[in-house]
Amino acid sequence: MSWRTLLSLGSSINKLKSISNSPFPSIIFKRHPVSSLTGYRNFHSHSPELSNSLIDPSLRTTHLNDDKVQQNDNEDETTNEFLSRFAWIMRKKVKESYPECDKTTVDGMLLVIVERVVSEMEKGAGAGSTASFSPFSSVDFSEDLWRTVWEVSNKVLVDMNNERKKEKMKGFLQCDEVKEMCRFAGEVGIRGNLLRELRFKWAREKMEEHEFYEGLEKLRKEGQVVVEEETKLDETETNVDLEPVNVDGVVEDNVHVEEKGENKVVGLPKRRGKLKFKIYGLDLSDPKWEQVADRIHEAGEVLWPKEVKPITGKCKQVTDKILSLKEEDGDDSLLTLLAEWVELLQPARVDWINLLDRLKNQNSPLYFKVAEMVLTEDSFQTNISDYSRLIDMYAKENRIDDTERMLKKMNDNGIQPDTLIANVLVHMYSKIGNIERAEEAFKVLSNLGFQPDAKVYNSMIMAYINAGEPTKGETLMRQMETRDIRPTKEIYMSLLQYYSQRGDFNRASRTSTAMHTAGFQPTLETCTLLIEAAAVAGDLDKANSNFDYMVKLGHKPDDRCIAAMIRTYEKSNLLDKALSLLLTSEKDGFEPGVATYSVLMDWMAKMQLVDEAEQILNKIALLGEAPPFRVQVSLCDMYARTRMEKKALQTLGVLEARKDELQPHEFERIISGLIGGGFLRDAKRMYGLMEAQGFTASEQLNSALRSGRLPLSMR
Repeated sequence: MSWRTLLSLGSSINKLKSISNSPFPSIIFKRHPVSSLTGYRNFHSHSPELSNSLIDPSLRTTHLNDDKVQQNDNEDETTNEFLSRFAWIMRKKVKESYPECDKTTVDGMLLVIVERVVSEMEKGAGAGSTASFSPFSSVDFSEDLWRTVWEVSNKVLVDMNNERKKEKMKGFLQCDEVKEMCRFAGEVGIRGNLLRELRFKWAREKMEEHEFYEGLEKLRKEGQVVVEEETKLDETETNVDLEPVNVDGVVEDNVHVEEKGENKVVGLPKRRGKLKFKIYGLDLSDPKWEQVADRIHEAGEVLWPKEVKPITGKCKQVTDKILSLKEEDGDDSLLTLLAEWVELLQPARVDWINLLDRLKNQNSPLYFKVAEMVLTEDSFQTNISDYSRLIDMYAKENRIDDTERMLKKMNDNGIQPDTLIANVLVHMYSKIGNIERAEEAFKVLSNLGFQPDAKVYNSMIMAYINAGEPTKGETLMRQMETRDIRPTKEIYMSLLQYYSQRGDFNRASRTSTAMHTAGFQPTLETCTLLIEAAAVAGDLDKANSNFDYMVKLGHKPDDRCIAAMIRTYEKSNLLDKALSLLLTSEKDGFEPGVATYSVLMDWMAKMQLVDEAEQILNKIALLGEAPPFRVQVSLCDMYARTRMEKKALQTLGVLEARKDELQPHEFERIISGLIGGGFLRDAKRMYGLMEAQGFTASEQLNSALRSGRLPLSMR
């Protein structure tokens, strides 16, 4: 039975009787549940609007046609909200207490409870006293039920008050004063969660200040009303004539009152001395508060920037010329215009900032030049935040020289880097791989007492990994864990990839276990990296075990994973097992890709099976992709050893054109293949390219070049 259906019961005596005969539990009603329902029927017939607001908010204004009723409905909006919330919570309480009762009985109970609450509210003078009734004052309810009503009412009032404050807080969060304070805080380097907390604090203070003055205004109006009433009362009782008189040496205004033909003198003393006033016992007439006000005003001048000076006349023309300058116009024109601009405007810091903002908004190439020039201006009042802002912008654009120049200029002026600058430097030097400078900036953070955050740790760890020092990265990871900072998944994956490429299976496995402990579940990528680590190490057993574990987890092997397994079989020279794996995978829907074909072709090239290798090369071409660059190394080695001069020299030309991409072991394979095929001159030329790249050849390769023959171990 819905609320709307329950409302219709009020017009049917038979249905009311059926409800009144319901088996209400005795603990709720001490006497006559039928009389309570009868009271509800009377209440419903006399106050249909209020009962509608309790039962269904959509029916609150259904029958309100005249203006008077509409006005009453607006005044009762708070009461209606209170009763709607109360009825919603109370229904759950009744259902929890009496789960055996059907919905009809529960609806009847709730109507009687709400009727009684409304009657108590009417005794308490309406909406303003929503919960002003005292507990256990009704003989119709038991003490348990009345205590529940009291608790629910208080809870509803607290929730309504919290929502009102929440909505009010939204307005103060967007007020101009709070926005201005946040802007200033951002300029001095306060950002992130701290800025958010300060914004809420300032908005809350503004709201409390507003409520305080609202309370004072309300008290003033109430006092004014009392004074007006007393004045009216005095005017109706007496006719007042004022004449000066001296009573006991006090200058007074004499009030002559004609009372039954007699003159009665009433003295109104005048105030002597200074006015004294107190608020909450605090004497605000004390002279010390003038000094406090002056100090607050002086502090406000520092915190709150002055207004920008109006730019008119010739100064406006000069400003437009500065904004329209091009980078090729030179520094002399810029310096001349700036000097003229300073002479005309006599700028303060806020005027300089306004000019810089205009240059920045139009993406002027002169922004950085002007920003550096104003650092030496006395009127700009340069501080460390101005340096940190420029350093941050240079670092984000990877302008390393400009960043270091600004650091030198700052040090020359006796300004030491703060935590913000050190943070920026850690990210910048880590990004470019300058470990020494990154460590220096990281040490500055520690010396300043700043605890690095997750981003700083991530940058340092990634820098160590890229520099080939993963052990230091792992040390920082353990330091993060001691400070309850969780390393990111990207850090774990970078470490795992580093160890995988170098065939360090034990450390790769340890990193994978640490990932799992940190809450990152194994994925196809992590399993593939472990298989690749085992493949590089040539450990077939570990590769097979990790492959089986990956399949058990439900991951379907991809092209890269199958290629890693075939590379493992290649190191053990198990071609039959590699082909068996390919056939089994193809039955499961796997289609070989470039990675798998590249490994197979490299294997065929090492065995000098030219036809098979070229067939696989054609399959790569059928996939619509160009063969990987590493394939050219295998082809050059194969064609040289099989003395296919034309094809060997053709692939060698491709490799020479991209010599910067070759690794030391690839140079050695190419040179040894050329020596084995008798192309000694080409081998010496590639040896020269290898040395030019800064790589050192092995002793075996040097011996083979001198003798012109490959040793047995390299054939």
